[in-house]
Amino acid sequence: MSSPVSAHFGMLIPSHEVVVEKQDATVHLQLAFAHPMEATGMNLVEPNAFYVSKDGEKTNLKKELKPSPLFGKKAWSADYRISRPGLYQFVMEPVPYWEPAEDCFIIHYTKTYVSAFGEEEGWETPLGLKTEIVPLTRPFANYSGNIFQGQVLLNGEPVPNTTVEVEFYNKDKKYQAPNEAFITQVVTTDANGVFSYAIPFAGWWGFAALNTASEKMDYQGTPKDIELGAVLWTQFTDPIQK
Repeated sequence: MSSPVSAHFGMLIPSHEVVVEKQDATVHLQLAFAHPMEATGMNLVEPNAFYVSKDGEKTNLKKELKPSPLFGKKAWSADYRISRPGLYQFVMEPVPYWEPAEDCFIIHYTKTYVSAFGEEEGWETPLGLKTEIVPLTRPFANYSGNIFQGQVLLNGEPVPNTTVEVEFYNKDKKYQAPNEAFITQVVTTDANGVFSYAIPFAGWWGFAALNTASEKMDYQGTPKDIELGAVLWTQFTDPIQK
């Protein structure tokens, strides 16, 4: 399992998390695999799955993917036009990534939310992924300084005592950690699989809940562990000053 200093994050970042006006109805999505606070990346091959879920219906978006490098590494992007009010949940399921430094495969089931035209029902409902973070705090339209809570599920069941790594998407390299220990923040789930984190400043923040799969995957004839990451990205915003 990854150490906090070198935490990996599946990344799925929309251009905006709330659509209010029709001119904002096209959402640009960036897909990547990276160390977001350090603004460095790994190559992301085309994901196994990329889709949007609305009202329980999935729409396959893989055909919309275009190469879009991030941090000098292979990554992807897509544009999605929102035509109706509702809550849109975007999901990326990547190809297993072999990490020799950790002697394991990594699979990060990554999701984010976009609320459109005033509709937001259903954000607290699990999608049924292999592992996921179910938000207990509305995962959009939040102020910086808010406390974010989520529940970690694995195979549909809450997971107690699970490490949740937290990082800021330092896209413009606006911030620098005081030292390596600050790069990745770490919290742990309680007996019900619930964690909390107070957001210190505005921007996109990623939460990665990490567990090890019960099964193994072959690498050059040797069975290896699989790190299963439940990743959720959400934005926190400062209010507009008059």
